[in-house]
Amino acid sequence: MTTEREHRGTVPPKILVVDDEARIRDACQAVLKDAGYEVTVAEDGAKGLACIEKTHFDIVLLDLMMPSVSGFEVLAKVRALHSDTVVIVITGYATVEHSIEAMKSGAFDFIPKPFTPDHLRVTVSKAIDYMRALRDIADTRSRIRTMIQRLSDGVMCTNQENRVVMVNPAFLQMVGYTGVASAMDRRCDAVISIARIRQMIAQTLAASGEDTLERTDEIEYGEDAEGQPRILSVRCTPFRDHAGATMGVITVLHDITTLKKLDRIKSEFVSRVSHEIRGPMNSVLMQLQVILDGLAGKVTDKQQEILARASEKIRNLAQMATELLDLSRIESGLISQEVEKIDLSGLLREQIEFQRPRAEAASIRLELDAPDRLPPVTGHYRNLEEVFSNLIGNGIKYTPAGGRVKVTASSDYETLTVKVADTGIGIAEEDQKRVFQRFYRVRNEQTRYIQGTGLGLSLVKKIVESHHGRVKIDSRPGRGTTFSVSLPCAAA
Repeated sequence: MTTEREHRGTVPPKILVVDDEARIRDACQAVLKDAGYEVTVAEDGAKGLACIEKTHFDIVLLDLMMPSVSGFEVLAKVRALHSDTVVIVITGYATVEHSIEAMKSGAFDFIPKPFTPDHLRVTVSKAIDYMRALRDIADTRSRIRTMIQRLSDGVMCTNQENRVVMVNPAFLQMVGYTGVASAMDRRCDAVISIARIRQMIAQTLAASGEDTLERTDEIEYGEDAEGQPRILSVRCTPFRDHAGATMGVITVLHDITTLKKLDRIKSEFVSRVSHEIRGPMNSVLMQLQVILDGLAGKVTDKQQEILARASEKIRNLAQMATELLDLSRIESGLISQEVEKIDLSGLLREQIEFQRPRAEAASIRLELDAPDRLPPVTGHYRNLEEVFSNLIGNGIKYTPAGGRVKVTASSDYETLTVKVADTGIGIAEEDQKRVFQRFYRVRNEQTRYIQGTGLGLSLVKKIVESHHGRVKIDSRPGRGTTFSVSLPCAAA
């Protein structure tokens, strides 16, 4: 609680005492001035009203039972003119019910007559604390409102009744609101013309139990100056009270049209460059192979070693070009037009047999544990083949001789899950967060001599996500790694 000493040395709160009893006015003035407050007195309701209309007071001590203008009339005027002023009612014991009525009308507390100086000081001190808390809240709201108004992203807050309680100009511009009336307190249906955003807000507001996560989506709306569709990133987040009940929804809009355009340009550039360099590199590989096979003349052992290393490097570059082309193709959405129902049991068996010679050459056991029949998935055969080729190949590549790579598959008829588990060198926790990034490779003593492009796992993640699935990693250094790929089963 605020003490008298804390009041001293700061701008003293202004207090008005309105009471028709001189001894009460004088006593209050003496006690409160001694406590460091700036005190004004008024001998009746009319003079009190005149003071209130002229000056803003932090606290008003108000007698209810006064002739002419009653304390209730003064209270109503205070609430109308200065909503942040704290009113403390002074009343006799016989009129406690009036004090309760006054508190219902907005009074903070009441002091029954007769009262002691300590009782007065404590009540006023509590009122000061309350007043400052209210001002802190008001200042915070003002800062938040100012900050939101200046954001380039669109921000809107709606309540339980789906009405707008806060919205910034950027949001209104993005959703195309051109109404003459203010959007505040209107239902979001009357403010937002884009059906998908309205649907996301309604779903977020109606969510309960475990389904209380934020919802995100990317939607097209309108056209830019070049006639291309504009793209909005939409994020709806519920906010809750202390009991966990949803009180409303905060919706954030971000215009990502330019970012999408840059991504498309980047993908087109990478695709073109990769396509242009893949042909010459394959040609160089063929020429090197001719030399290595001795068809162009005798090659010494040293020359053979140098040319073999060069051939391996060029083969890695050619593989990188191929994977970059695949990534560009996936990001452009082309594979979504080439889907079919796929039997993953057969695909996995084919991959195991294809990879078995490589595993045996490295003294690694390669196992498959999958039912003869699994529910089909809808997808692009070659791309899913590439997913499991990458994962099984990585398992073999990063597992020492004598280890094991095991592929298991199971289904609950809604989701099909394939796990590729190895007993290899494992991946540190800090690297697990980055292995799906393009060109990222784990660098340590155990991997320094292992060749790779750093694109394989990035390609796996892109392909799986393009099939509406997800891929997870579980690994411990020295204990091996398990990659889990979950894909939705095809509709019957």
